[in-house]
Amino acid sequence: MSAHSPSSPRLLSRRTVTIGLAVTALVFVVGLLWAKWVPYVGQAVKAAGSGTWSGSNTLTAGGVQPGDPPSWHAATSFAIAYGTSIWKALVVALLLSAALQALVPPDLLRRVLNRRSPVTGALAGGLAGTPSMMCTCCTAPVVVAMRRSGVATAATVAYWLGNPLLNPAVLVFLVFVAPWEWTVTRLVVGIVVVVGGAALVARFTEGRTLPAEITGEGTPATATEPRPGNAATRFLRALARTALIIVPEYLVIVLLVGAFRGWLLPLDAATASGLLFVLVAAVLGTLVVIPTAGEIPVLQGLALAGVAAGPLGALLITLPIVSLPGIVMVARALGPRATAATGALAVVGGLLGAGMLAVL
Repeated sequence: MSAHSPSSPRLLSRRTVTIGLAVTALVFVVGLLWAKWVPYVGQAVKAAGSGTWSGSNTLTAGGVQPGDPPSWHAATSFAIAYGTSIWKALVVALLLSAALQALVPPDLLRRVLNRRSPVTGALAGGLAGTPSMMCTCCTAPVVVAMRRSGVATAATVAYWLGNPLLNPAVLVFLVFVAPWEWTVTRLVVGIVVVVGGAALVARFTEGRTLPAEITGEGTPATATEPRPGNAATRFLRALARTALIIVPEYLVIVLLVGAFRGWLLPLDAATASGLLFVLVAAVLGTLVVIPTAGEIPVLQGLALAGVAAGPLGALLITLPIVSLPGIVMVARALGPRATAATGALAVVGGLLGAGMLAVL
């Protein structure tokens, strides 16, 4: 049989890979148009015209106020409000995670994202996360898929943090409805955390450089090989495995956060002062989960209540990134050491945000 025959295994391999990449791209583009891009354009136009943010504060859903004790009502009302805000993005994230696991050759994904230097790897991961604009929990299924494909820590952590922290739509929203200092703080500290911080996490867990077998150097023949087995079966298996593991634990942790949210951010002008409180705000903000742009009404409410710039700057950074449900969902894939280091990085980023916003 000729090497150029349509039934040649090499041509079949390339055709299979091409189809898999096309399907993955279709899931990405169509899914994000539906869940993110089109709605965000509408929100941006509305914010530009009114100069105000119309989104509600999910932390007060169900009438729960700072200081209220835990309750089943607090848990369920928060889960409903949060789920209503993010369900579309979660569906897209699960489909994209399954597509990456089933349809994209692992070597190809590693070649795109892994770099010899943690800094350049973090830059690649951060850039990859910019267009998807998901919240930290919706990003988690994709993070799991990246790790299962062998993507290095620097790129994975940068992708995880870059989605919510450097979300271009949220930056545009901040320009229209918030003081300019908030936008500058978010952008500058976000770049430092996503690129520099993710690189530090990688150095802490993987060392200064990656071996050739991880970066993909020296293995060009496998870079376009498809994964074994039927593509549809692989996709459904990956989707079921990810959904059945991630969604239940996601729901449980979101309910817990909702139940205790009255105790998580008891901020007012009288109590929210001093360096210790800034640290507390950074830690608690890291644990709280909110939908995309959900930090805007929270921060606006606190600012109107007279809360100082320090706590506001800390929450401007920590509210959108990581979160307790996100940590739980990625811990097995990312590893306990890298997960803990990323959580600590989020707190440090919050302290940087507090300092910068206070100075500005």
